[in-house]
Amino acid sequence: MSLVSSSIRLLTKVPPAVLATQASYHEKVIDHYENPRNVGSLDKNDPSVGTGIVGAPACGDVMKLQIKVDENGKIVDAKFKTFGCGSAIASSSLATEWINGKTVDDAAKIKNDQIAKELCLPPVKLHCSSKGSL
Repeated sequence: MSLVSSSIRLLTKVPPAVLATQASYHEKVIDHYENPRNVGSLDKNDPSVGTGIVGAPACGDVMKLQIKVDENGKIVDAKFKTFGCGSAIASSSLATEWINGKTVDDAAKIKNDQIAKELCLPPVKLHCSSKGSL
């Protein structure tokens, strides 16, 4: 039996309600996934740009976040690149929206549970939101 046919056989034994729950995302997640904000990179040679890379061993998601900070400590631009699931991409997108215009200190106060709550992430996806918090 091939891997595909055994996977299909297993899926047919899963109740439809469970499959629907696993496949559904809140509209906010879908919006940020389909229309991610602030995707890209900043000039790594610019002295006002800082770069961080975060990964989630639980699922293999990886996020690169870059912020550009002015002389007053205010974030004037933020970009991200995330390789991962829809929840991770949505969390990264939302985080960049939230931190733009904040001071670094204020941005650091944003916690992953706030991002998860805003996106209505289920408990099984909470680790995805940790990539969005500084």
